[in-house]
Amino acid sequence: MKSKLFSYNQLDTPIHRLSGLTKLIGFLFLTFAVMFSYDIRVILGITIFSLYILKVSQIKYSQIRLMVIYVAIFIAINAIITFLFSPEEGVEIYGTRHEIVHLFGRYTLTWEQLFYQTTKLMKYVSVIPLGLIFLLTTNPSEFAASLNRVGVNYKAAYAVALTLRYFPDIQRDYKDITLAQQARGLELSRKAKFKDRVKNALLIIIPLIFSTLDRIEVISNAMDLRGFSKEKTRTWYSAKEMNKGDYIAIIISIVIFILSIAVSVFINKSRFYNPFI
Repeated sequence: MKSKLFSYNQLDTPIHRLSGLTKLIGFLFLTFAVMFSYDIRVILGITIFSLYILKVSQIKYSQIRLMVIYVAIFIAINAIITFLFSPEEGVEIYGTRHEIVHLFGRYTLTWEQLFYQTTKLMKYVSVIPLGLIFLLTTNPSEFAASLNRVGVNYKAAYAVALTLRYFPDIQRDYKDITLAQQARGLELSRKAKFKDRVKNALLIIIPLIFSTLDRIEVISNAMDLRGFSKEKTRTWYSAKEMNKGDYIAIIISIVIFILSIAVSVFINKSRFYNPFI
């Protein structure tokens, strides 16, 4: 099956075989571990682990290339803004000051600031693969069934499933509308000026919005005709039972989370790892 951007691809990998609930629990525990800790050693360990899981999931770079570009731009802008608004944040956190070079005015690059911002960068790098793994390896219907089984109202669970299915639908409609507009002579390639490309791209948004509204109406009518929300409970065609692999994955996620907390509390005595003391 041809890979699509931001869509579930049905493959036979250990990650795909896990329950959607398991992947959600693992994602939350690993994300909390990264967000809580500012120890770059812990963050690097989770980063290596998440990249390994990404490889095991057989997710192709073509599927995540656009996301990688957006994340790289976001990280670069975040690093610049952090330095501009708080160039001494690392000095305040670590309590020491080792200058690298004075730039201008009040802006001096220090090893403390560089280390602090590198740690922040690695936090983003470690979390993004986890989110991509969850998004690209989870069957929306099966995930909704798992949520409902642990007590989430089936209406809310179904709304989550529809949201996850929405990404590939929008991608397909955008591509179809773009090709149709280009066939009518609308220039969107690099041959046109940037200003003209932006203006022409905006012309795609209007039919995309109308197609989206039309899809919403079709789905709503189909749900009403099938008596959706009439009963308090419902059955799920894609429900999946938890197996041994699910429990092992959950235990691994919990252990990593506990180790992250333990390093901060018992070893560093703080959320921050300070190599300057």
